[in-house]
Amino acid sequence: MDHPFDAVGGLLNPGSLVGTVVLGALVFALASVVAVLIRRGARRVERHLTDVTALGFVSAFAQLLTYLFGFVLYAHLIPELHALGTALLTGVSVISVVVGVAAQSTLGNLVAGFSLVLTGTIRVGDMIHLGSSVGSISARVQLISLGHTVLLDDENREVVVPNSVIMGSAITRIGRAPDS
Repeated sequence: MDHPFDAVGGLLNPGSLVGTVVLGALVFALASVVAVLIRRGARRVERHLTDVTALGFVSAFAQLLTYLFGFVLYAHLIPELHALGTALLTGVSVISVVVGVAAQSTLGNLVAGFSLVLTGTIRVGDMIHLGSSVGSISARVQLISLGHTVLLDDENREVVVPNSVIMGSAITRIGRAPDS
């Protein structure tokens, strides 16, 4: 059975080593171009936003999905990778359960980070009073990342707080970040 890519002189034939390498390079190049376009689009939108935290998360996630989609596309183009793909999927399923159990705290911080960013509970620049089981602090929000939030207290000390602690604590907003 002839493959549709055979018309290009075998350079794109996934049954040959050269074709496999060329197809891999093309898929990677295409994914890289899409990732660059996502970054450029995010930079354009960034100029119009006061808080770019959510945009950074969405942009990074979209780029990751682009490369993942490229890998899946490549695995479907190469016949020898079909069986490998099934085996990898099974292995990844088992590994994801093990990693999920081992990294509950980290995953909790990631989910809390998404929640903080998407709900807008606090924003960069907000002045807050955070009361947790460890103690309380009044500080300005410097940075919100997926895993942690950086606060700057009254004595200009940086306080790094895991997002799960912030989401599980009482927050009093003393002042909202100025809108631009």
